[in-house]
Amino acid sequence: MYLKDRKEAGVLLGQKLLSYKDQDNVVVLSLPRGGVVLGYEIAQLLHAPHDIVVTRKIGYPHNPEFAVCVTNAEGRLLCDERSLVHIPKEWIAEEKKRQQSEAQRRLDVYRAGRKPLSLSGKVVIVVDDGIATGLSMKLALAQVRQENPRKIVLAVPIMPQEVYEYMEVEADEVVTLIDPRWFQGSVGAHYENFNQVTDKEVLALLDD
Repeated sequence: MYLKDRKEAGVLLGQKLLSYKDQDNVVVLSLPRGGVVLGYEIAQLLHAPHDIVVTRKIGYPHNPEFAVCVTNAEGRLLCDERSLVHIPKEWIAEEKKRQQSEAQRRLDVYRAGRKPLSLSGKVVIVVDDGIATGLSMKLALAQVRQENPRKIVLAVPIMPQEVYEYMEVEADEVVTLIDPRWFQGSVGAHYENFNQVTDKEVLALLDD
């Protein structure tokens, strides 16, 4: 199965989440940037409020797309310890500082003065456009869990089988579109159109 684009993925995920439609205690949270496109469609279908949860990847020094750690605006750090063997601690500390600053920038810019939604006692649907290693989502779910939601639903079109298995532990419910056993190569390989999402697009979707 291939997805046309993020908008289609969001609509299809939303249709699998219709049991949460028109419920006062449902909140949709998206990981920027790409996840916001899907989160917007899901929030529209469910008539639910939409907000963001921001994590930032720390990539391998010579391969920035390969995540070795993730952090957030509060400076929480989550790492794949096996990948840190040959990476200087000083480099990780410096990169953490840079990505923590970017996480805060995104919160400030995307929320545009709006207060974060309360998650306590809510059904929180956490959305992204796909998962590769799972580090970013694992930190996002831990951040959400700290706010005492009633239930966490993870809604993601595609992820590898091994990631799916531990996400079933991290979240209370996992909703996907593509069988995890079919994951090949990268998240973008499962989309016909996987263009970069801009800050401007994110702002427009969150303002709507």
